[in-house]
Amino acid sequence: MTDKSSRKSRSAPEKPDRGSGNFPGGDAGRFGGRPGGHGGGRSGRRRSGAGQTSSNADTETFIFGLHPVRFALANMRREINRVRATENGERRLADVLGKRDLVVERVSPRDLDRLLGADTVHQGVLLDVAPLETFGLDELSEASIASRRPLIVLDQVTDPHNVGAVLRSAAVFGGAGLIMTRRHSPPLGGALAKAASGALELVPIALVQNLGEAVGSLKEAGWAVAGLDGEPDHALIEDGLASLGTRPLVLALGAEGKGLRERTRNACTVLLRIGGDGPIASLNVSNAAAVALHMARMNRQR
Repeated sequence: MTDKSSRKSRSAPEKPDRGSGNFPGGDAGRFGGRPGGHGGGRSGRRRSGAGQTSSNADTETFIFGLHPVRFALANMRREINRVRATENGERRLADVLGKRDLVVERVSPRDLDRLLGADTVHQGVLLDVAPLETFGLDELSEASIASRRPLIVLDQVTDPHNVGAVLRSAAVFGGAGLIMTRRHSPPLGGALAKAASGALELVPIALVQNLGEAVGSLKEAGWAVAGLDGEPDHALIEDGLASLGTRPLVLALGAEGKGLRERTRNACTVLLRIGGDGPIASLNVSNAAAVALHMARMNRQR
């Protein structure tokens, strides 16, 4: 429950600046048509915590760690309900805290250990926040066209550390947005936010009802959908991406072990593999995403 007495005021969420940063914006035009409204457009936007199972209430999420907290405080779309910090944590975030009308509740490291677990690397700072609003598929597709950057699809990847690491790679290598299903994705906070190291505030996310339909609608609208798979008969990713030319790109990755589900695989334009010559044949999904995003960036530059 939010302790309203511990803060001066509640920072109201601001609408994103749709013409700047990594968020969808502008009238970018479309490549071959507009994808269907899977996941909703502006009218279908919803809180990113809605419909997900979490130990916290749907309307409240924990964010901890210096980098995630710094980026959350700097993101004016993010509504901050409560700030708890050690003396050292508050000092290290004084510059961004000073831009928010918030009262910091002083706690000890042990207080945060009791709240989050003794093994949690909280670095002396904890936010209670309202979940960010997610975007519609059409908005992410416009951002992909405008930026010439790929969209990332995660097919039932449920490990928050993997999803957070994928977001971080997207922020580093230039992903236009992340698409996941509402039901089989982790809560967008906590361990995911920590693994993302601030990228949760930077990379727009669409949560869709039916991933196969969403990917299919992008393909019909002109996107090249590259599915990552480890089968040896598939083309190497560097050759496969080059063969797709300059079409807008979707990179689709499946859960470890299971890989892409049949309907998602069938919606792909090509299936590609990441080549290696070591004794282990495959990468985990977050490392595979980093390699694929890097290769896509190199292909754009060429």
